[in-house]
Amino acid sequence: MMSHELLDVRDLKKYYPVTAGFLSRHIGDIKAVDGVSFHVREHEILGLVGESGCGKSTLGRTILRLEEPTSGEVLHRGTDIAKLGKRELRELRKEMQIILQDPDASLDPRMTVGDSICEPLTIHNIGDEKERTERVAELMEQVGLEAAQATHHPHEFSGGQKQRVGIARALAINPKLIIADEPVSALDVSIQAQILNLMMDIQQEFGLAYLFIAHDLSVIKHMAHRVAVMYLGKIAELASKPELFQNPLHPYTEALLSAVPSVKPKGKERILLHGDVPSPLNPPPGCHFHPRCHRVLPSCSRKEPELAEISQGHFVACHLCDAGDL
Repeated sequence: MMSHELLDVRDLKKYYPVTAGFLSRHIGDIKAVDGVSFHVREHEILGLVGESGCGKSTLGRTILRLEEPTSGEVLHRGTDIAKLGKRELRELRKEMQIILQDPDASLDPRMTVGDSICEPLTIHNIGDEKERTERVAELMEQVGLEAAQATHHPHEFSGGQKQRVGIARALAINPKLIIADEPVSALDVSIQAQILNLMMDIQQEFGLAYLFIAHDLSVIKHMAHRVAVMYLGKIAELASKPELFQNPLHPYTEALLSAVPSVKPKGKERILLHGDVPSPLNPPPGCHFHPRCHRVLPSCSRKEPELAEISQGHFVACHLCDAGDL
């Protein structure tokens, strides 16, 4: 069922230039996304996890070209999104949509929620007025809202209800891939499970693929088929969910898992990470994680590790692989 690649990201980079002085001299770059490669298969949920500031959200936005990539390729069914013109990109947006962390960011407070859900249909000239009204009512019921609420404005809804509206809006034009950018992190815990279960039901019903971005490993464990761990603009580890949670190989992944009691591998002690995530403007030399790593080697500060396949489908970027210590 998951044999065909829907999205193929190759060495994707997103740098933000930093300037200083009266002449705005270029003094460096914030390397928000720094050479990321992975793929998402049809009908698959790929979880993307990491600490705040690691570049997860920027990666999602760059894939959709809401941010222009600095370099690299984003292939959707073999077509490089980065090379598309405005008209072609608009057509492709029918296939790829985004659900934002803050539902208020995607909802115009002046518009009714029905109009917000209908907006993608209008932009892409799908159906007549009657068909669009019927589609909006259908979508609202699919996400657990009443069709009669279509005439209400966003301020009349709770946070969970507004996220349901955001999901309905993303589904309006039948996309094949949805990038879900921390879709439940702004919601109360009691509401999070409802939204996650709704998204899983929708994924199965419509055969969608998700790139599901989160910082909460419990959420990733609930949702994902495979998991990519990101640190300071790079993928540190990528594996199937069972493999990653039962056999984490990168020290950063070990530390993340050890901090979450509900998903901590058996027999593993809590690993404390010292210090903060370094600045992407001035990352450490070699492996970006080495100043905080509890298993650091002398080579870690000198040479940047490459993402390598250690076993089938399990990729790790760590010098411990070379030393045979994983």
